[in-house]
Amino acid sequence: MVDSHYVLPNDIGIATLDCAEAFELLSPEEKHYAHYLSRACWYGGLVVLLQTSPESPTIYVLLSRIFRTQDPSQLQEVARSVGVTDEEYQALLVYTAAIYANMGNYKSFGDTKFVPSLPKEKLKKVVWASQAFLQNPEEMEALWESCEKLMYSLEPLQRHLGLCGEGVSTYFSANCSMEDAKLAQKFLDSQNISAYNTRLFKTETRGKTSYEVRQASVLLDEPQLDETSVRPKQFQFESCTFIVTRGDYSPILQRVVENLQKAQPKNSHTNKMLEHYTTSFKQGSIPAHKEGSRCWIRDKSPIVESYIGFIESYRDPYGSRGEFEGFVAVVNKAMSAKFAQLVAQAEHLLEELPWPRAFEKDHFLKPDFTSLDVLTFAGSGIPAGINIPNYDDIRQTEGFKNVSLGNVLAVAYATQKEKLTFLAEEDKDLYIQWKGPSFEVQVGLHELLGHGSGKLFVQHSIMFFSASPPSPIQIRSWYQGGETWDSKFSSVASSYEECRAECVGLYLCLNKDVLRIFELKGEDAENVIYINWLNMVRAGLLALEFYTPESGSWRQAHMQARFVILRVLLEAGEGLVSLRHTTGTDGKPDAVVLLDRTKITTVGKPALEGFLRKLQILKSTADVEGGRKLYEAYSAVTDSKPECFLTLRETVLLRKEARKLFVQANTRLEGGKVRLTQYEASAAGLIRSFSERFSEDAKILERELLELTHADARFWEILSESPSLMGELPC
Repeated sequence: MVDSHYVLPNDIGIATLDCAEAFELLSPEEKHYAHYLSRACWYGGLVVLLQTSPESPTIYVLLSRIFRTQDPSQLQEVARSVGVTDEEYQALLVYTAAIYANMGNYKSFGDTKFVPSLPKEKLKKVVWASQAFLQNPEEMEALWESCEKLMYSLEPLQRHLGLCGEGVSTYFSANCSMEDAKLAQKFLDSQNISAYNTRLFKTETRGKTSYEVRQASVLLDEPQLDETSVRPKQFQFESCTFIVTRGDYSPILQRVVENLQKAQPKNSHTNKMLEHYTTSFKQGSIPAHKEGSRCWIRDKSPIVESYIGFIESYRDPYGSRGEFEGFVAVVNKAMSAKFAQLVAQAEHLLEELPWPRAFEKDHFLKPDFTSLDVLTFAGSGIPAGINIPNYDDIRQTEGFKNVSLGNVLAVAYATQKEKLTFLAEEDKDLYIQWKGPSFEVQVGLHELLGHGSGKLFVQHSIMFFSASPPSPIQIRSWYQGGETWDSKFSSVASSYEECRAECVGLYLCLNKDVLRIFELKGEDAENVIYINWLNMVRAGLLALEFYTPESGSWRQAHMQARFVILRVLLEAGEGLVSLRHTTGTDGKPDAVVLLDRTKITTVGKPALEGFLRKLQILKSTADVEGGRKLYEAYSAVTDSKPECFLTLRETVLLRKEARKLFVQANTRLEGGKVRLTQYEASAAGLIRSFSERFSEDAKILERELLELTHADARFWEILSESPSLMGELPC
C-alpha cells in the first residue's frame, strides 16, 4: 500500500477558474493583447517542470503524449479492456491533473512528492495499450523506462524538496549542500549578480571545485564572440572557480519572447515594459527585468494586468532563486474601488503600526491596488493575492503593485460544513458565513500594508545610507551595497516576511476605519475580526502538516508563518487561544482550536504588537542572527505539554484535506478574433485544457523538454546512480 500522505484522493476538489464575464467585457484589441500574454505565460510555465525535479519533465511528456493522442473518455475504455478499474483510472486522471496543476510531481504548497495511487503494473498496462504507444512503441517505452522508478519512488530523500542530504532540488546539482549555496551567494553578491534567474551546478575534479552559475536566457554562450553570444565569464573566488553561463531554458524562453513581441499594446508604459522583459529573457538580464518592473509600476490601473518572470523564491532551499511565474488577469472594477480607498488611507494606517517611525519609509509610494479575475496563471500554483515586484531597491524607493485575485478568492470562500476540521460546532456556521469577507480584508491588508510597509537600512558607501539611520534606537548592523533581504536572510526570508505581513493584517483589521472601507460595521465588523483571527489560529494548527520531524524543517513559508503566529498568541496566555485534544465521532483522535473573542483586543493585540515590532526592527537592521534566533524559536515543533504539537501533527495528518486544483481557460485565434474556451471542473477537464493548450506545437515542446532534461541529467546524482533510467531519451 502507498503511504496515503503521498497520494491524492480521487475525490480531490477541482474548481473552474471562471473568467468568462470579465473576458467578454474586453475590447477586441485587449483580447488580442491578453491572448499573446497568456501564450507567453503558458510557455514560460513549462520552465517550472525543469525547476521542480529531475523526473518531472519526462513524466509530463509521457502523460502529455497519452492524453493528446486520446481523450480521457476514450482512454478509459482502453483502461477497462486491460483490467484497470474505473477507480484506478480515476486515480490516473487525478495524478495527471495534479502534474499539470503543480507543473511537476511535488505539491506547490508544501513541496511534498505525490505518486500515482494506482499500481505501477496497472499504469504500465494503460501506457502499453494507449494509441500513443501503438503509434510509437520505442519512444513510449523509453519514456516509461526513464521515469517509472522515480515516478513511484518514496525513498526518504525523495519525499520532499530540499538540498543535498535533505531532499530533491533542481536549482542545484545533487552534490550541492547549504554551504555551497552560501558560498555561491557570497560570490554573486561580490559581482552584483542576482540569483533570481540562476541555477548552481558543482563539479569536483582532482580535488578542485568549480561551480557553474547558469542564467536563464534565450542567448547561448559560445566560444567565439559575435553579436548574439559571449564567452562564459570565469572568476576565482575563495579558492574555487565560478563560471557564469547563459542559455538555461533557451528554447522555452524563445517562445515566451516571440509571444511578448506579438502582444503589441498601444500603451507606452506597457510597450516599454514588454521590450525590457524581452531583453531580460533574451540576455538573461535581471537589470532589464527590473526596468520592465519599473514600467509596470508606472502603468496605473490597466484593464488587462500582467506580470511575468522569475518571481517567487519559496521553493529554492536557499531562498534566493525565483520560480518562473506569469499571470494575465482582468480588472474587477467594483472590488478595485474598495482597494483604492484602502490605498488612500494607507499613510494614516501605517502610523498605526507598532514600530518606531524611523523604521517606516520616509514617503509612502501609493501603489496600484486592484482586484483581478485571473485569465491565466502559469507556474506551480495560484495565490490569492500578490505584492510585487520583489526587488528590494525598487520597492523601497519607487513602489510596487498589489493585486487581489477575486475569482481565486471566490473558490477559497466555498467551504462545506462537514469538511470543516478543528473548530467548535458553535463556530462553524459563523466561520462559513464570514470566511469570505474576512479573507478579503486580510488579503488586502497583508499585501498592501504588510509587504508594502517597513524600511531597510542600506549602506551604499562608507558614508551614505539609502535611508537615515533611526534614532533614538542605535543600530549595529545594516545591508551592505548589493545585499538584499533574500540574500541576507536566505532560507528563512520568505516565511519571516509572510509572517510579518500576516501579523500586519491581523493587527490592522482591528481598525474600524479599515472595516468601513469594506462596508463592515457593528456586529458584522466584530464577526469579521473574530473569524479573521480564528482562521489564523486554525491555520496555525493546520500548518503542522507542512512540518517534517525527521529534518526539523518546514516545507511551506506561509504555513510556517501561521504556526509562528499561533505560538505567539498561545504564549500571550490568559485563555486567549487554547488547543484541546479530543476524540471524533469516528473514534479517532481529533482536536479543537478555541479563541476567546472578548480578549482579542486586550490580550491578542498587545502580544502581536510586541512581536511585530521585533520582526520589523530585526529586518530593517539586517540583524540575521537576532532574526533567525527569534523566528526559529517560535517555529520549533515539540511534544512538550500542554500543546503536544508533534502529537497534534499526527491528528492533523489524519484529518487533512487536499488542496483544490484549478482548471483554467484557453484563448485561441479564430478568423482574427480571440475566443475563450472554458472546461468542466474535473480531472478530465483539467487534462483537456492542457491537451488543447499546446496542441499546435506539442511534439516540438516535448522534444525540447526532453533535450533539456537529458542535458542536465549528468548533474542529478540520483540518475547517474541508476544508468538504466538514463536510457536513450526519445529526443
